[in-house]
Amino acid sequence: MKKFLSLIFISSIFVLNLIAQSRQDALVLYHNGNYKEAIQICEQEITDNPNRIDSYVVLCWSLVANKQYAEAEQRADAGLKISPYDLRLIEIFGESKYYLGKNNGALEQFQKYAATASENGARIGAAYYYMGEIYIRQAKYQHADISLSMAVKKEPNRERWWARVGYAREMAGNYAEALQAYDEALKLNSTFYDAIRGRERVSSKLN
Repeated sequence: MKKFLSLIFISSIFVLNLIAQSRQDALVLYHNGNYKEAIQICEQEITDNPNRIDSYVVLCWSLVANKQYAEAEQRADAGLKISPYDLRLIEIFGESKYYLGKNNGALEQFQKYAATASENGARIGAAYYYMGEIYIRQAKYQHADISLSMAVKKEPNRERWWARVGYAREMAGNYAEALQAYDEALKLNSTFYDAIRGRERVSSKLN
């Protein structure tokens, strides 16, 4: 009897290890850019255990990376019904809505993430960046400046983000401040076309 129970215990450990390895494989596949394979693994994990939140998270990351935005929105929504306060799902839910052009819904999710995540949250810079892009879409350039400035404060080595700060300031008529932002972008990448053209535009208005 003891031997039988030991065999069951060993078998259970083996199965758990396989499950853990499968989950890790999905994350590794995602990081390696193998999004379709990661999606398949995560879908199988969710079929096996519909409450496995980590699988929903990696699934949605992979769906967005694979530009399957509608599917990502649906799966993030399903995951949030299980775990409503999971910040990873809140942020990726916002991303999926952003790429679908659902600006107000996306903004709501990013604001929720920014209000709840710590200042060093893994996606806090991205959340502010997407908020800024939404405000640019809505022609709210002062709001965009604030959000994008927060984004580059969190991640200062993003030349595109700096160029977008410059663009928001340019559209708001703050040309001197726009020039500073374009210069920051060009410090990071002297050939970045958007920053070069932006700098030329605001320089002509300042001279």
